[in-house]
Amino acid sequence: MQDDQVSGPGLAKGRPAHAGTFAIWPGWLLLMHDAGVNAANVLRRAQLPGDLFGRTSTRLDSKTYFKLWAAIEAEAGPGQDPVPLQLARRMSSDWFEPELFVALCSDDMNGALARLAKYKRLAGPMALHIERSERRTTATLEFLDRALPPPPVLMAFKLVFLLQLARLATRSTMHPVRVGWPQPPQSASEARAYADYFGVSVERASMPTLVLSAEDAQRPFLTANHGMWSFFEPALRQRLEDLNKHSTTADRVRSALLEALPAGELSMQAVCRELGVSSRTLQRRLQEEGSSFQQTLDSLRKALAHHYLQNSLMSGAEIAFLLGFEDPNSFIRAFQGWTGSTPHAVRSAYAVSKGSSDEARVPPG
Repeated sequence: MQDDQVSGPGLAKGRPAHAGTFAIWPGWLLLMHDAGVNAANVLRRAQLPGDLFGRTSTRLDSKTYFKLWAAIEAEAGPGQDPVPLQLARRMSSDWFEPELFVALCSDDMNGALARLAKYKRLAGPMALHIERSERRTTATLEFLDRALPPPPVLMAFKLVFLLQLARLATRSTMHPVRVGWPQPPQSASEARAYADYFGVSVERASMPTLVLSAEDAQRPFLTANHGMWSFFEPALRQRLEDLNKHSTTADRVRSALLEALPAGELSMQAVCRELGVSSRTLQRRLQEEGSSFQQTLDSLRKALAHHYLQNSLMSGAEIAFLLGFEDPNSFIRAFQGWTGSTPHAVRSAYAVSKGSSDEARVPPG
C-alpha cells in the first residue's frame, strides 16, 4: 500500500516516501490518550489533518515531524512533570510502536540498542550510535538534518524512552551513569523532576546521550521473544529497504554534501563520484525534480548558517570555513543574497528573540 503523504515545507503532496520522511504510527494515539493529551487539539495546533493517526503508514517530513512534537508539548501544558516524563510513565507493551516492540523482543539492552540503531530511521529523523566498553554502554542520538534543530521535548523524550523501555523489560529500577542533551532543563522544578526520574542530574551535552553501566546493559529482558522477532523482522527490513530505494536525487545530493562539508569537497564532480553517476545524469535528475546542484548547495548552506548563528558562538570566519567558503567575505555576500541581511544582524535578532522568551519564562518575583 502506498504511503499517505502529508504536505510540509519542501514536501509535495503525493511524492513517494524517501529518506527525508518518517513514519507516524497508530500507537501515538493510544499513548496520548493514556497521558490525557487531546490528539485532535494536537493536530489542530500542528495544522495537520484531523484523521492523521487513522491513516495507514502516514509519513511526515522532518520539519512537520518536529512541529507535531512541539504541538504535543503545548497541548499537554504545564503539569507536575515535564511532558516526556508524563508520556514515558504511561508506556506499556500494548503500545505497539516499532521502537518499543523491536527493543522488548531483545535479550538485553545491548541487543535492544543494536536493533534500534538499525531501524531508527523508520520512526524518526535521527540515527542512534552505540559505543560499548567493558564498563559502559553509551547511546547517542544524531538528528539527520543538522540544519534543522529538533525541539528539546523530542530530545528529552527519546532518552526517557530508552530508559523506560529498559525498566519495562527488566522490571527493575535502572539508573544511568550519565545523561545529557544540548538544552537541559531550565527551571529548577524541571531539573529536579528529571533528576528524580533518571537518578542523576541532566548535563549539557553536544548530542542527546544516555550512558548505562555494563551490568545494567546486560541485564536480561524478561520480555525477550525470539519467535515474535523472527516473524516481524522481515517486514521491518523491507520497510528500511524501501525507504532507501525511494530517496530523491536532491536528498542524496544533500546527504553527500553534508558528509563532504568538513573536507570542503563541494564540487559537482566530487558529489558525482560519491553517488556513482555522471554530472550530466545528476543534472538531468535534479532538473526533473525541479532543482539544481547549486540550489541544493545554497539551500543546505543557508539552513546550516542559520543553525550555527542561532545555536553557537562561532565567529563568521569559523562558520564560513565550516560551510566550505574560501573566505568570510564570500560567506557574507552569499548570506546577503539568500536573506537580504548580514550574518551579524541575523545573530543579533536571534539573541534579542531568545532574551525575550527567557524573560517570559521567569516567574514574577
